[in-house]
Amino acid sequence: MSTTPVPRPRRALVLGGGGSAGNAWLIGVIAGLSEGGMAVTEADLVIGTSAGATAAAQIAGASPGDLLAGTLDTPPPPSHPHPGPPPGAGRATWMDHLERTNAIIAASADLADMRRRAGANAVDLATEAGESARVRWRETVAARLPSPQWPAHAVHLAAVDADTGDPVVFDRDSGIDLVDAVAASCAGGPAYRIGSRNYIDGGYRRSSENADLAGGCERVLVLSPLGGRTRHPAAWRSDLATQVDELRAGGSRVETVLPDAASLAAFGDNMMSFATRAPAARAGHDQGRRLAQQLVDLWT
Repeated sequence: MSTTPVPRPRRALVLGGGGSAGNAWLIGVIAGLSEGGMAVTEADLVIGTSAGATAAAQIAGASPGDLLAGTLDTPPPPSHPHPGPPPGAGRATWMDHLERTNAIIAASADLADMRRRAGANAVDLATEAGESARVRWRETVAARLPSPQWPAHAVHLAAVDADTGDPVVFDRDSGIDLVDAVAASCAGGPAYRIGSRNYIDGGYRRSSENADLAGGCERVLVLSPLGGRTRHPAAWRSDLATQVDELRAGGSRVETVLPDAASLAAFGDNMMSFATRAPAARAGHDQGRRLAQQLVDLWT
């Protein structure tokens, strides 16, 4: 039997969640880095969570420049129900979402307990919303992706099994359609059903980044629209800084990109609002171009 060790992936790109604004910011940063000579789309492994899962699928099927142009030029989609605060959600809807999830976190003993509680709540919401909401959500997600096919390179999308609370990572070998995998990873409200199983947003797994999934990679670049913040108790050790420390302890070289002041101003106070997309993309693009020369050594 061969004892030749399997080489670990050289470069991992981690794309965190952050709503409509976060997705646009990710696209902007990636386009800016690309213009600066840092082709992060050539990563050996791309890890996406929630809005980052959408971005991971988008950059696999289109160039960063085209995605940026589309983000800046595309008019808002028609509003309709889907599993999570909609792209054009008003502040009241977003605050209701935060209030609901804050209550779940406060009642939970640990991450596993939180995932189970969030899953049960999301299944109830899905029952109330009905099958038509699930179908419309899938159509919405499909319209955002340049291609419905899994890419040839490794893309891992985080989610949580709503029925058990178990963490899930979808890839091209999971037997799950890419559109379904992205829809599940972004299901921040009602659970999203695939076959006989229900799933919720990958942000419930550990964090909005789930950077720990890049363990074993030589070099890791983390783009975090939420700035590494978490609403979880510190004892749960789910914050991005803890995950970065763990990766470095395992031998990975890690760099993080967090929104700068201009990007935070572009986000406003409702990152789910579709109106934030163009300003967030522009700010991310400017930030990516400025950072390219600082980060290029990580990638070459």
